[in-house]
Amino acid sequence: MNIDKAVLMFAGFVVLLGLALGTYVNSYWYLLTAFAGLNMFQASITGFCPAAMVFKKLGLRGGCAFS
Repeated sequence: MNIDKAVLMFAGFVVLLGLALGTYVNSYWYLLTAFAGLNMFQASITGFCPAAMVFKKLGLRGGCAFS
């Protein structure tokens, strides 16, 4: 698995987690989904992604989007 796929998988997990928690626990958890979406938006413009930096330190190989 490369960094690009790991970031996409992590972002999808955070979105689904936020939706589930917002539905079953408290509606404020929808803010987690909004945060994940805003982070993906800014990463597509700036190329800065904290999750990609963490996955790189964990030893995953680079991909096309986050090298």
